[in-house]
Amino acid sequence: MSELFLKTLREDPADAEVASHKLLVRAGYVRRVSPGIYSWLPLGLKVLRKVEQIVREEMDAAGAQEVLLPALLPREPYEKTNRWEEYGANLFRLQDRRQNDYLLAPTHEEMFTLAVKDMYSSYRDLPVILYQIQTKYRDEARPRAGLIRTREFLMKDAYSFDVEDAGLAHAYEVMRAAYQKIFTRLGLPFVICSATSGAMGGSRSEEFLFPCAIGEDTFVSSPGGYAANTEAVTTPELPACDFSRVPAQILVDTPEATTIEALVEVANKCCPRSDRPWEAADTLKNVALAAIHPDGEREVIVVGVPGDREVDIKRLEANMAPLELEMASTEDLEKHPELVPGYIGPEVLGPNSPARQQDENGQPVGSVRYFLDAHIAPGSAWISGGNAHEKHLFYTVYGRDFTADATVEAVVVEEGDAAPDGSGPLSIERGIEIGHIFQLGRKYSKSLDLTVLDKDGKPAVVTMGSYGIGVSRVLAALAEQNHDEKGLIWPAEIAPAAVYIIAAGKNPEVAAAAEKIAAELSARGLEVIYDDRTKVSAGVKFNDFELLGIPYGIVVGRGLAQGEVELRIRQSGASQNVAYTEICDYLCAELQN
Repeated sequence: MSELFLKTLREDPADAEVASHKLLVRAGYVRRVSPGIYSWLPLGLKVLRKVEQIVREEMDAAGAQEVLLPALLPREPYEKTNRWEEYGANLFRLQDRRQNDYLLAPTHEEMFTLAVKDMYSSYRDLPVILYQIQTKYRDEARPRAGLIRTREFLMKDAYSFDVEDAGLAHAYEVMRAAYQKIFTRLGLPFVICSATSGAMGGSRSEEFLFPCAIGEDTFVSSPGGYAANTEAVTTPELPACDFSRVPAQILVDTPEATTIEALVEVANKCCPRSDRPWEAADTLKNVALAAIHPDGEREVIVVGVPGDREVDIKRLEANMAPLELEMASTEDLEKHPELVPGYIGPEVLGPNSPARQQDENGQPVGSVRYFLDAHIAPGSAWISGGNAHEKHLFYTVYGRDFTADATVEAVVVEEGDAAPDGSGPLSIERGIEIGHIFQLGRKYSKSLDLTVLDKDGKPAVVTMGSYGIGVSRVLAALAEQNHDEKGLIWPAEIAPAAVYIIAAGKNPEVAAAAEKIAAELSARGLEVIYDDRTKVSAGVKFNDFELLGIPYGIVVGRGLAQGEVELRIRQSGASQNVAYTEICDYLCAELQN
């Protein structure tokens, strides 16, 4: 410890909000350089490399081969796959001295595709799975939670290449099983959830989530075994409503109905129903959003949702990739005078608008695109905006009085919603994404012309899978799971050392005995931290042992006079006296168990 490049802190860093961030900084594992960028110090790097090694061993065991590709990449391949623009503001772009465009890689689909194209030309060369463990870069708008959301991070990304879809399905299951082994070895609980593919593209997609209250991902599960990220939840198809007895829509004055609650109150006074009172669920809330295209263009769209539900912009965004969404601004709405804030109705939207036309390619133009949430059933009747101040339409029916450009999954998933597979009501949890696997299909191989000759000598487009693990994020997840109020508690397989030896007191015999134990355990192949510091108290040494999270501590102190040392177990907090002459044998036996 007197030589180790380490400085522990007693107070939490001011910018740290979650336990892993606080403890990794306090214990001297990492140091912040700037928002979302961290330096790895000796003990942190040891843990990171051990996590990395477990990932590597299981990938190798699954038949994958390791490579290492550059992080600084040329623009051209990303243009061919449209991701130079589709990635939007999250992509770090730069130029060299000759004004050639480059990027810092967020993922490596293009480079792996080109590597295989360069090397292979026949079906006999395939299948193959390649992987790397390498630094990635994303210009996160809001880096947070220490290592959980950063701009620079360590990732394991793997890619499978097959001629036929059956081969892709097999590779996907092989990688899925390898991920289960990796997280099981790490002792990290996980839930496998259906997910969206987003900018990655492809068909089947699943996330491995570590259930954790501070996680950014929200996922659902049902009693029958359904599990999905909320972004991937689909609403069971609703049966069409019989609207044969629904009155014709009417425009009603609704003074001061500026909220859904106020609208319901006004509706029950001025236009009461005969069967039951109007409720928030009877109102159609039309929300104006700004859809930001990859080239930066802002398009106003409107999404209709039941008045008792809220729009989930993140979920909607995931299903409308590569668009980014935010609430429409005053400036956005000023460009569309037909949209009356607070009173937007379907009559001026999408295919209902008199301004709707088609361009030379048959695409709709001239009106704001209109999307309806999947909870809006065909034939259902609503109260909606009347497109004039303090006016609402009553009994406006979807399919009779208005339609939409498309149906989308737009609302916040709520506890008790029905699982799409009929397996029961959904419960909601939060988690940290630690792995993600995709069946990419032929998106990238088509764009980059990756073909091989098949058995008949004809060109066949290769099909691909993509499989990622956030290695540095996994370390943060492990820290979230393995700590107490005193500090970190690392599992033995990834701890930076197996044992922390404390020389308690200034007696030369104590120091000599502690040093002898350290030397013998090191000779037996154990990683040892020996706290030989003479100018700090025993209390400080005990605190650092607990903060650093080393699995075992050996205290050499006053008990040495009776031929004993104290063995402390960080996980349980238990301690026991062991004969000084037997401590090395005893600890080695404990570690083997």
